[in-house]
Amino acid sequence: MTAYDAIVLAGGAAKRLGGIDKPAVRVGGRALLDRVLAACEGAGRTVVVGGRRPTVRPVHWAREDPPGGGPLAALGAGVRAVGADTVLVLSADLPFLGAPTVLRLVEALDTSGREAALLVDPDGRDQPLVAAYRAEPLRRELALLATEHGNLTGLPLRLLSDELDLARVDADPFASFDCDTWEDISTARARIREHGTVLEEWINAVKDELGIELDVDIPLLLDLARDAAHGVARPAAPLTTFLVGYAAGRAGGEGPEAVEAATRKAVALALRWADEAAGTDGPAGGAKGADAG
Repeated sequence: MTAYDAIVLAGGAAKRLGGIDKPAVRVGGRALLDRVLAACEGAGRTVVVGGRRPTVRPVHWAREDPPGGGPLAALGAGVRAVGADTVLVLSADLPFLGAPTVLRLVEALDTSGREAALLVDPDGRDQPLVAAYRAEPLRRELALLATEHGNLTGLPLRLLSDELDLARVDADPFASFDCDTWEDISTARARIREHGTVLEEWINAVKDELGIELDVDIPLLLDLARDAAHGVARPAAPLTTFLVGYAAGRAGGEGPEAVEAATRKAVALALRWADEAAGTDGPAGGAKGADAG
C-alpha cells in the first residue's frame, strides 16, 4: 500500500451544535475524533488541526491562524506539517469511517494518476474532507488561492476541488455520514446499537478505554462464554473470559495468538466439565455402562 500521511480537521465552530467541542462528542462510547483516528491509523504521520486534547493514539498538532479560519485555512496549516507524497484529509466528525474506505481512497489515488481521490456520498456529492490528495498539487493550489485572496481564511472548499483533477470513489454509504446537528448524533448513536454491529462497536470502545491494541476473535470468545455458561453455570461465562485474558497477559502474549491459545484450553475444560456432569465421559458413553460391567 502507498505510504500516506493524514490531516484531520478538528477546529470547526460547531455552530449547529451550540458551539460545543464536537470532536469530543462520544458516539458508541468513543470520541468522534478517536473514531476517525482509528480509521487512519495506517498513516505514517497524523496531524490534527485544532485544539490539543487527549487522543486514542499519538498525533502531531497544528492550528490555523486565526483559529476557526475555516477548512482551507486549517488544511493549509496541516499540510505544512506533513511530508508524504500522499495526504489523506478527513474531518473529525465521521463516526462510521473505517480503514477499508481509507484504503480505497489511497489506492484510487495511486491507480488513477489523478491529483485527488474524493469519496462520493449516496446523493452523489463530492466529499473533499474524505479524500486522498497528492501533496504537490495540494500545496500548489493552496498557495495560489492564498495569493489570489490574500489568505485562506473563510474560503470555501470548492475553490480547491474545482482546480484539481479528481477521481471519485463510491464506498460504504455511511462512511461520509458526518455529525453536524444533534439529530445527526442521535442517528449515529442509534445505528451504533443496531444488533449487527453492537458487539464490534462495544469491543472497540473497551479496547480504546483500556488502551489495548489487539484483534479480538469475538466468535471464539462467545463460544467459550456459551460453553462455560451451559456446561458449568451462567456466572462462569464472564469470569472465565476474564481469566482467559489474565492468563494470556501472564503468559507474556501480546497478540491474538495468546488469547486464542488460552481460550481453547478453557473451552476444552468447559466441555470436559459438561461431559462429567452428563456422565458421558466413562466407558460405553456413561457411568451406568461402567457399573454394569
